[in-house]
Amino acid sequence: MKELFIYFLWENFLYSTPLKTVEGDDVSVLNAGERNNDSGPDYLFSKIKIGNTEWVGNVEMHIKSSMWYLHGHDRDKAYDNVILHVVYEYDGKTLNSNGVEVPVVEMKGKFDEKYYMNFKLLIESKKTVSCEKQLSSIPEIDKFFWLERLVTDRLEEKFKTIQSDSENYKTGFGEIFYRKLAGSFGLKTNKDAFESLALSLPLKILQKHGDNRLQVEALLFGNAGFLNGDLDDTYYKTLRKEYEFLSVKYNLKSLNPVVWRFMRMRPNNFPTVRLSQFAGLVVKLHGDFVKLVSLKHLSDLYTILDVETSEYWKTHYKFGKVSSYSSKRLGKHSVNSVIINSVIPFTFFYGKIYGVNEYVYKALDWLENIPPEDNKIVRLYKEAGFPVKNAMHTQAMLVLKNSYCDKKRCVDCAIGRKVMAL
Repeated sequence: MKELFIYFLWENFLYSTPLKTVEGDDVSVLNAGERNNDSGPDYLFSKIKIGNTEWVGNVEMHIKSSMWYLHGHDRDKAYDNVILHVVYEYDGKTLNSNGVEVPVVEMKGKFDEKYYMNFKLLIESKKTVSCEKQLSSIPEIDKFFWLERLVTDRLEEKFKTIQSDSENYKTGFGEIFYRKLAGSFGLKTNKDAFESLALSLPLKILQKHGDNRLQVEALLFGNAGFLNGDLDDTYYKTLRKEYEFLSVKYNLKSLNPVVWRFMRMRPNNFPTVRLSQFAGLVVKLHGDFVKLVSLKHLSDLYTILDVETSEYWKTHYKFGKVSSYSSKRLGKHSVNSVIINSVIPFTFFYGKIYGVNEYVYKALDWLENIPPEDNKIVRLYKEAGFPVKNAMHTQAMLVLKNSYCDKKRCVDCAIGRKVMAL
């Protein structure tokens, strides 16, 4: 028996009624209360009727009533307002720090055993999606509703990250957005390197040169550490000369080039190509990236993010090595990735911080209208039986896997709860 199972029974009222205390008093649960994920009693603000008296307070749960003492609750004032102790098995009275006896309800024998069998099957499963065999029994509408709820959690999670970055770096919205936007150009492999580059090269410097593609590329490639050599390449030498002047002017320090990864990557995703594409966006917007958040339509985003490399990179993947001609535009898949991983979270953040609900709804609407992502996690849930209609669903699946399935939090999952109640 696990305490989580008692939570499941309690929250879903899946026990025989009326409940009784071990002393024989009738117990009616008028409101189960709110699950407490911090220290203190398990449920807060519960409303319970014991006998003829209604109580509002906290509820604590254990497998055995003796665990009250094992956990030191009898010496903790925080547990003095517990109005009911719910246990699987009663093995002794419960007294708080004032010596007052707390009513106890024993759940053993008061629920359908099939619930526990379903619970065990889920939490003991070795599969990532524990409920995949039972998913076909869950209505599609329930899966849709749960994924829509989870995508909000995903955006709230990113909101907290952006807020934390703003506080830690003591900088403005535009600067933080610039760093995260740069990171999204690096994809997963070079994300950290791109963010480090943006951290080393303040946005205000790029903005001063936002109308000069050559100088923007000199600043980006120079600070990235790609201009530290001595190549017999005209464009390389031109960029290096520009950077030597600009780095002294702005007191810049370049990164160690070893942070950039080329191995096992498609040439179109090489960091050199991505840097030139990012330079194209800087010039297109003159460094005013916040304009992306203020756009009304997803089609406008696609238009602005349709950027390509400078002429040199159309015949190169690395400095000094000529390749066949290719326009090297930022592809639709990559554009969607940039929108999903930077533009949408910052649009949501802007709406929450400034109380503009229009931006919050816009962020969700954009996610709903972007095609679904294709990765291992998405394929896993699609094969299990989850709907995959758009990026809203695929983003929700990241939360589902990382916060629920990996941690076997089936009791807290809307789908898991329905499977256990089958």
